[in-house]
Amino acid sequence: MFIKGVGMTKFDYTQKPWWSFAFEAATEALEDAKMKISDIEAIVLTTMSSSDGVSEHQTHKTSLISDLFKTNVPIIETPSVCSGGGVAFWTANHLKGFKHILVLSGEKLVDNKSEAITHLILSAAERVLEQTEGMLFPVQNALVWQQYAQKYGATMDDLALIAYKNHQNAALNPKAYYYKRPVSLEQIKNSPVVASPFRVFDCSLSVNGGAAVIISQEKTAARGEPRQGRDIEVAGSGFATDELLTFGRDDITHFKATRLAAEKAYQEARVKPQDINVAEVHDAFTSIELFSYEDLGFAEIGKGAELIRSGKLNLDGQLPVNTSGGLKAKGHPISVTGLAQVYEITNQLRGKCGERQVKPLPKIGLCHNIGGTGGSVTVHILRGK
Repeated sequence: MFIKGVGMTKFDYTQKPWWSFAFEAATEALEDAKMKISDIEAIVLTTMSSSDGVSEHQTHKTSLISDLFKTNVPIIETPSVCSGGGVAFWTANHLKGFKHILVLSGEKLVDNKSEAITHLILSAAERVLEQTEGMLFPVQNALVWQQYAQKYGATMDDLALIAYKNHQNAALNPKAYYYKRPVSLEQIKNSPVVASPFRVFDCSLSVNGGAAVIISQEKTAARGEPRQGRDIEVAGSGFATDELLTFGRDDITHFKATRLAAEKAYQEARVKPQDINVAEVHDAFTSIELFSYEDLGFAEIGKGAELIRSGKLNLDGQLPVNTSGGLKAKGHPISVTGLAQVYEITNQLRGKCGERQVKPLPKIGLCHNIGGTGGSVTVHILRGK
């Protein structure tokens, strides 16, 4: 399959319906692809119900999208919490019999009291055994990090470098929440403690937003200028799941689902980790980005800290990671994130990322999207021509 067009809203706290974010992103993707909604033969949608259960809750979302776009094509909803975007993209790439498919997400996540939003987000984890013991996501991931740090010798200074890198990149991204709002390494290291030893800047940012991608079986001929506007090939697509109970797994310091999804994607694309030129790595917490370097094959097990210390993952490094700012500084509107990653990597491969453009022009990019604490994971490898 080939990516024809991508679209994305700015990630912020704008208060409008989730479908409005989805519509804005889809409109941009259609314009980018030089297509009309009548060209679309199927739609794959992913979104969570809004935390405002009164004015926003709409269970029959597929029919709402049909009404919004005035189309009667099949519309498939694939909710998978934080990996919803990645799972929707994986699903679209495995649908048969459709030439042009729109993959779509919109999320009005931040629209209520923190307690209500937290309750919604926690539906991505086990509610009976772990959450009754106080396992909110920051607590859960802090415990996982403590085990990793004790085992491999990584430090909070390593996590601070990850946050700093991502904030530097977001400051150059007009659609990121932290656009033109740089954050210093000192601010990161001295930010308030959330769940010891995690600080505020170790945690991703909940925001509202939308993203859309149009894929097609049809490849468009080159349009003259070097790669800009050309189709991007979906070279590899992997998806794996794991147990809901994080602390029931054999190894809590790495995500088996990431390794399995990556293995499948690399196999399909016929590439190795060292062939990747740019990557969007799921950084719901800075610790997850660090050990995902290892799960994705960018570093040996236990050596992820050495990679971030080396500077190779910076914008001017050998393998720039989270050029968009990542979930950490671009923002994390749950279901939208996986498609926002595809948006970023597609534009990097096209050479359309302005101040944050990777140089020389990358040829192969990777998108890594996690649901829950490693419960569902997708890995997609995109190739520019």
